[in-house]
Amino acid sequence: MARVPYLDPEDLSAEDQDILARPISLFRVLAHSPGGARAFHGLGGWIRFDCTLDPRLRELAILQVGYLARSPYEWSHHVKIGYDFGVSDADIEALIAETEGRGSALPELDRTLLRGAREMTADGAMAKPTFTALQAELGDQGMVDLCLVISFYNAVVRFLGSMEMDVEPDYQPYLDKYPLP
Repeated sequence: MARVPYLDPEDLSAEDQDILARPISLFRVLAHSPGGARAFHGLGGWIRFDCTLDPRLRELAILQVGYLARSPYEWSHHVKIGYDFGVSDADIEALIAETEGRGSALPELDRTLLRGAREMTADGAMAKPTFTALQAELGDQGMVDLCLVISFYNAVVRFLGSMEMDVEPDYQPYLDKYPLP
């Protein structure tokens, strides 16, 4: 159970009920701070719909953060979302292998992107060689977008963990299929 109550639309003022148009647990907790929820939705929406990164690569970066942070909520949600944007079971298995240091058959760009996400998550910054390699492939805007995505989801997993967010039943099968270490 989350550390604060999950809110429902009727718990909110009429002008804030739209915050729960998608009533997932995360938004039901964020609704305690309508301004914060709107800011969160703004950046999250930009990441999903307007970010210049290839959507599959974006989702791989998000999944890497969720896996490394051992965030059941983030991981389960983005396994499902990743499927919608071209992430395959083979990609997820390769991400796990890369995280465990076993290597994989992923293309070099994918492996480098995952390494960059691991570096930012574990070390607080992407190492210069990783950044330079990715910048050669993604360009300056791509690197800013990638670093924003990774940074935002590092914040998200810390929020989820601190709030002790529950994985909704619809997302539990994804966690069951790919359990966290």
